[in-house]
Amino acid sequence: MTSDAPRILTTTVGSYPVPDWLIALPSEQGVIDATRVVFDMQRQARIDLPTDGELYRFDVNHPDTNGMIEYFIRAMAGVRGDVGRSDWRAFNARREMGFRNRPAGVVEGPLGEGSLNLLDDCRRAASVANGCFKFTLTSPYMLARTLLDHHYGDFEKLLMAVADVLAQQVEGLPCSCVQIDEANIPGRPEDGPMAARAINRVLDAVDKGVGRAVHFCFGNYGGQTIQKGQWEPLINFLNELHCDHLVLELAHRPASDLEALAQIDPRIGLGIGVVDIKVNYIETPEQIARRIEAAERVLGEGRVRWVHPDCGFWMLKRSIADRKIEALAPGRDMYLGIDR
Repeated sequence: MTSDAPRILTTTVGSYPVPDWLIALPSEQGVIDATRVVFDMQRQARIDLPTDGELYRFDVNHPDTNGMIEYFIRAMAGVRGDVGRSDWRAFNARREMGFRNRPAGVVEGPLGEGSLNLLDDCRRAASVANGCFKFTLTSPYMLARTLLDHHYGDFEKLLMAVADVLAQQVEGLPCSCVQIDEANIPGRPEDGPMAARAINRVLDAVDKGVGRAVHFCFGNYGGQTIQKGQWEPLINFLNELHCDHLVLELAHRPASDLEALAQIDPRIGLGIGVVDIKVNYIETPEQIARRIEAAERVLGEGRVRWVHPDCGFWMLKRSIADRKIEALAPGRDMYLGIDR
């Protein structure tokens, strides 16, 4: 960011609704053109750190998670993507993933990069970004929870193997910030220590000088919350992360969550969700300004460094997503007293 940038910056979280024309006529050139559109729309809305929309991850066979899982898992070496009846029964017997009834893949050997190539994905985005941007990937913890393990025999070993694959992938990415997305640990705070070790292994592999962010939400499966919990039990876990800032769901959360976040280590910048992506209602700049004011009243002036939507926009119509994005910068400016 430039030296004259506002003290509170705007960003988006990741996914964007796939344009109808790209679904109808998918191609590499179509993805490039659509990614250019996504970046241009955000820049016109004065988003300080836009994202590429993750359009290339969309899978019509897995629309509920918008490619957040299968895109990464199916490409890895050591994973079988064809899931049979016995796999389905074994996965369901664990009763750990209530929102999924089948594993994303079956681990049958040592995990490796396989055909996963995030460098190529990031270069595609960089070619049309026309400025700084944020690149996203799914957390090793969330990915590991969707797997049926027939090789490692221990969840933490599986988890760290996934983290090792992702750590190799984030080296040398041509972006301004790398963001790890995690929507499962908020419902399982007892796994915080091992999840932090895995996420930090990936964060520590990001090139020096590139920003490091971690996004947490309580799930956005078909537009619905899937994890029950609060931020309070996660504070120690969040403070262990080797990140520059957090990207947190708050617009769809109770106001009491803010009090817990006051305990976050000051070295970690706070990004707060001020746009609710689970509803079609379009927030006004005035409402966004009030949400920022309410947050800093509890957290302290200067503690909020980013404002953003709660999560990605993949499940909304483009017309709604665009208007929600367009409200961010005016709402931030209104709170800071910036006259545009």
